[in-house]
Amino acid sequence: MFDNNRAFSSFSVNDLGKAKMFYGEVLGLEISAVKMDDMPKEYWPLSLRVGGGTDVLIYPKPNHEPATFTVLNFPVPDIEKAVDALSAHGVHFEHYEGDIETDAKGIHRSDGPLIAWFKDPAGNVLSVIEEG
Repeated sequence: MFDNNRAFSSFSVNDLGKAKMFYGEVLGLEISAVKMDDMPKEYWPLSLRVGGGTDVLIYPKPNHEPATFTVLNFPVPDIEKAVDALSAHGVHFEHYEGDIETDAKGIHRSDGPLIAWFKDPAGNVLSVIEEG
């Protein structure tokens, strides 16, 4: 039924301007507006082009509530380099204790792949995760 369907993911933000700056300038992703003839241009969703030609849709939601889980993971070959580069662009990494304890850099180093979580301006949780 869905084997030839081009699926995509989406999530909401409370400020499209901040999202466009963060995803485009800080993360360096290709961004385009999705034209919606029945609404004003400032409410058009954003399409993020991520690896492999996949698109992720970001849409405005006035009563946005950040997700309490990771909405987007970015596989990277070297998590140390990725965390350092993002930190240099002002990205703050989350620090957790307990089952998903992170180190001083915000990297979780046990029970699975190396992973570090951070938030977009709307409070949605994203991650960089080391491949391999």
